[in-house]
Amino acid sequence: MTRSLAPFFSPSGVAIIGTSQDPRKLSHGILKNMTLYGYQGGIYPVNPKADQILGLPAYPDISAVPDPVDLAVAVLPAPMTPAILHACGERGIKAVIIISGGFKEVGGVGVELEKECLQIAQSYQMRLIGPNCVGTMDLYTGLNSTFIEGMPARGSIGFVSQSGAVCGGVVDLIGEKGIGFSHFASLGNELDVNETDVIAFFGDHPQVKVIAAYVEAIEHGQRFIEVVSQVSKEKPIVLLKAGRTDAGARAVSSHTGSLAGSYAAYQAAFKQAGVIEVEDLSSLFDVAWALSCQPLPENNRVVIMTNSGGPAALASDLLASHGFELVEISAEKQRQLAEKLNPSAQVSNPVDMLGGAEAHDFDHCFNVLADQPDIDTFLPMLVPQSLVDPAEVARAIVNQAKTIKKTILACMVGDKSVGEAREVFHSNRVPMSVYPEVPGKVLGAMQSYRQWLEKSNPTPFEFSDLEKARVCDYLHHTERLVLGEVDTRPIMADYGLNLVPGELAADRDQALAVAEKLGYPVVLKIVSPQILHKSDLGGIALNIASAEDLESAMQQMVERINTAAPEAEITGYLVQKMAPKGMEVIIGMKRDPTFGPLMMFGLGGVYVELFKDIGFGIAPMTVEQAYEMVSATKTGQLLQGFRGGPTYDLHAVVDAIGRLSQLALDHPGIDEVEINPLLVLPEGQGAIVLDARMILSEA
Repeated sequence: MTRSLAPFFSPSGVAIIGTSQDPRKLSHGILKNMTLYGYQGGIYPVNPKADQILGLPAYPDISAVPDPVDLAVAVLPAPMTPAILHACGERGIKAVIIISGGFKEVGGVGVELEKECLQIAQSYQMRLIGPNCVGTMDLYTGLNSTFIEGMPARGSIGFVSQSGAVCGGVVDLIGEKGIGFSHFASLGNELDVNETDVIAFFGDHPQVKVIAAYVEAIEHGQRFIEVVSQVSKEKPIVLLKAGRTDAGARAVSSHTGSLAGSYAAYQAAFKQAGVIEVEDLSSLFDVAWALSCQPLPENNRVVIMTNSGGPAALASDLLASHGFELVEISAEKQRQLAEKLNPSAQVSNPVDMLGGAEAHDFDHCFNVLADQPDIDTFLPMLVPQSLVDPAEVARAIVNQAKTIKKTILACMVGDKSVGEAREVFHSNRVPMSVYPEVPGKVLGAMQSYRQWLEKSNPTPFEFSDLEKARVCDYLHHTERLVLGEVDTRPIMADYGLNLVPGELAADRDQALAVAEKLGYPVVLKIVSPQILHKSDLGGIALNIASAEDLESAMQQMVERINTAAPEAEITGYLVQKMAPKGMEVIIGMKRDPTFGPLMMFGLGGVYVELFKDIGFGIAPMTVEQAYEMVSATKTGQLLQGFRGGPTYDLHAVVDAIGRLSQLALDHPGIDEVEINPLLVLPEGQGAIVLDARMILSEA
């Protein structure tokens, strides 16, 4: 499939269907761009009313276009597109870019038109990019099938965007900054080719070293994770996700459902697949550029050399917030630094050479510090001064960068006076920023990618004691969509989860008999199809020590329920053995429409929504991913004995997450499932399900 995308970037010939002679038309701009950047293949404008356009012979229709041609760019009104695709298919063209809008983005008729176009393309084994896009670029073949003004520098960043406007804006933003790209791809409505296809193609392409992506939505989440997980082991993928706020989320009938918004699923998917997620457009290219031209830092130790303390302080703050520290410069190295720097210079870290620092001062700092083994990253910084040439400083730094095989990021705080310096840096593949906060963000992303590469081979969950068929039969025959604790207990048991001993009692006498059999103390819980959150309505009584206390607790519970929820039907009581001491956590699953089962872990009981200290993951998960999901939370730290506290059975929690995720994978009719609380016992003693609930799909 990835090979079939090659004609979108390196075709032997391109037909532009609907080319206009009017310079104000987009199609004219596309034809002009095709002639400007060294593309060597055939260029064929198609317009039945013209003999030639921009000096090129024009053809009446696609059937008249000579060989070689393997890419068509359609720039005609949307209703004409099916006929164009039929004609391209008959001509043998296997790649078509549909620039025109007027498809699903307008709803109704546009949606049906897209369906028709896809059916036609599939019948000819044709791949489509678009509709409603701006086209593609290849900086090595010279192809520019867009109407965007300009073309960026040649390099090794492959950029894919669902938004054409973002593509155009990016070209304008970075056009004069020397940041090098290999490919651009604007995908628009993604009728056929999507971001996963392009990432796979870039993953195989020898001229792409880093993949940058702007996405708004991903349709085939599990395939995205599968493909990206493989590509990111070979090449970094830097991604900006639009629409991160979850304004559409609404509280539903489980904690998991109210907490697990769609962006949480994206974050979990990106983390599991090794994607480097950034927060804004500038960071997307700051990070991608650094990854494309600098080695990854071996660790988290930085030295700053600067002519100004303020920007160095700002840089230090961001470095610290991303896990980096300023390395201690040895006394001998400080003595050597002081030999040639201003007598008032500060020679600890940051090395502050004062405002008049020149190129030779930076050169001296590098010469002294280059062989200090515990320095992983060099951060030279300059605030331009009237007597100092930033370009000369830049040349001194890049000369050092040619011999020092460590990460070097430069920062020159300014604008008008640093243009030449940026050109020096970027033409020599040393990233330069103009804000002191940028290096910390960039290094944080680079370290995150290094940690991803260092992860060992994953261990899949494997269970041999699951009663999948029995649960499937139960779910198939139940008529309820909401299952409370009584209904979920056998399902939990069938998937190997430990339950607190207990039985259902229909009335007072049965409850007394169950309690006698279990042995006091016991717990009494109300059973009602209308009540899922029993504790909210006083439907749980703990630590009942005798038969008399049980009768009293039952009477008071009924009174509370009748007052708080008079419509609730009380169908019985669950009597359980009082559980031992432990730590309460919550594990749950909400089925995300994009990525599938979204697993959740957090603090148990009613406080999970208050503190929102939650870890998320996408099933299927590996054992390592489940451990990471738990350990990333403060609750996970408490489980592991925070500051000398008791340690709990973390392995049992991870095992429970694995079993719950397998339950979700085996039974797609489960929309949500939640164990709250899961009682985690001291290390080596396991975990016990104290309560659970489940929501099934209406389908």
